[in-house]
Amino acid sequence: MFRLSGEQSAIVDGVTAVCKRFGDDYWAECEEHARFPKEFHRAMAADGWLGVTMPEQYGGAGLGIKEAVLVMHTVARNGGGMAATSSIHMNMFGPHPMLVHGSEAQKASWIPGLVAGTTQVCFGVTEPDAGLDTTSIKTFAKKVDGGFRVSGRKMWISTAQVAHKILLLARTSPKPEKGKGKATDGMSLFYTDLDRSKIEVRRIPKHGRAAVDSNALFIDDYFVPDSDLIGEEGKGFHYLLDGLNPERCLIAAESIGIGQDALERATRYAKERVVFGRPIGKNQGIQHPLAENWIALEAAQLMVERAVELYDAGLPCGAEANSAKLLGSRAGYQACQQAVLTMGGMGYAKEYVVERLLREVLVCRIGPITDQMILNYIGEKVLDLPKSY
Repeated sequence: MFRLSGEQSAIVDGVTAVCKRFGDDYWAECEEHARFPKEFHRAMAADGWLGVTMPEQYGGAGLGIKEAVLVMHTVARNGGGMAATSSIHMNMFGPHPMLVHGSEAQKASWIPGLVAGTTQVCFGVTEPDAGLDTTSIKTFAKKVDGGFRVSGRKMWISTAQVAHKILLLARTSPKPEKGKGKATDGMSLFYTDLDRSKIEVRRIPKHGRAAVDSNALFIDDYFVPDSDLIGEEGKGFHYLLDGLNPERCLIAAESIGIGQDALERATRYAKERVVFGRPIGKNQGIQHPLAENWIALEAAQLMVERAVELYDAGLPCGAEANSAKLLGSRAGYQACQQAVLTMGGMGYAKEYVVERLLREVLVCRIGPITDQMILNYIGEKVLDLPKSY
């Protein structure tokens, strides 16, 4: 993946070395017991990988999104699937709004703990009745002396069972009526304590990635001090935009890595599995779908590379980042599905891992943005077609 410098190759080698310490049995045990992979998280922190994009003055490496993509792609293709990537994903893009818009005092207080892995943060944006329509969130932060009183609900919040902090988006003024202002105004961004004695965190049973929790949050009159407000009141939605394109690139790279892992497992099985006196990989009915998976994964990687190069150069990359996410998530999912079909009954067995990879990679087709919304974006922003929603 990518044309790598010596330093970037060393990143891939270093992350691979950490991942090799956590085999299939480890990830199976985390899933079986719905247990956060804290040992893996600690190992990645100990070797400095959680601070790849953080400034050096706060203990990070001060590198670009390309290096973050390399870290996440390497983690994804070494067997841990979305359980591994989701345990550290927030560190790679989540703090970006605070890096750009936070005060020096806030950054000095907050970022070192994220780099060291002693602080974990979850991302509190999505709501039950808003989904991708972020401007319609209902969580409200009412100004009071010394801070805000926050009430509302958040949905599908990953790692809230283990997080110490939450990056929380809430309205600080009502959504303006149509034609009377911008719907994106009036939302504020907070980085604050996730106090589970005052905020109810309810785990959501789900299809895959049991090791990394997803949750519904119930917030009722929760006090957030003024010091936890990032930047200006009412500008929170605009601050979030700084992290959207990097996240699309990361999700694409993770999907591709999982797909490549599944493809390698299926190819190895096809070479070894003998039926009717010949390895099944000798049959074109097995060969051709796997070959198409390889082509799709490689093509998606090229789009990720293009998006990352534009982003790190400070150039617009919305179309490329969204396209990379669509292509990567599709290619990863299709490779995992084909791996299960290639192995037949054994592909359905937990022992051969690919059924877990298929269940986990599916979430990349759903979030953080769907294929349909990406196509809407390309239609409107690239092809200059009328807005369709």
